[in-house]
Amino acid sequence: MSPSPTGRLFGDDLVLTRTFRAPIADVWASLTEPERTARWFGGWEGDAAPGHIVKVQMVQEEGKPWMDMTIDACEPPRRLALSAGEENDRWRLDLTLSEDAGVTELRFTQHLTTKDGVGEVGPGWEFYLDALVASRDGLPMPVFDDYYPSMKEHYEAQR
Repeated sequence: MSPSPTGRLFGDDLVLTRTFRAPIADVWASLTEPERTARWFGGWEGDAAPGHIVKVQMVQEEGKPWMDMTIDACEPPRRLALSAGEENDRWRLDLTLSEDAGVTELRFTQHLTTKDGVGEVGPGWEFYLDALVASRDGLPMPVFDDYYPSMKEHYEAQR
């Protein structure tokens, strides 16, 4: 059974959330420590400070390519803002965490420059965030084909 899409468009922001029965510091570590990010997104190297660029290896992508990501803001353990790509096609990402009674919510936002392609972008982030959940819960990694193209219509309908 394919997963159900959860993301929503709010203006030019694509927003997805996930919740974890874990302290905020532990979820923060899953988003920022290279050995933990390698389990679901990709390991990284470099000086992880605001304004600096780190190199991230995209372990779920064919060929496991490396890409540069700029750390735009880092406010442990609540907010991490990143950007990547060329100036005319720059991806701006904002990951915010909040905790209540031992449950931490991750609010993942991509600030879109255009809604073109949201039918591909949304399913991609659903896949990666479910990979984060799987890596934390010791579950098998999701399969991208379960997300795309089945979720494409959900995202395109919100444009």
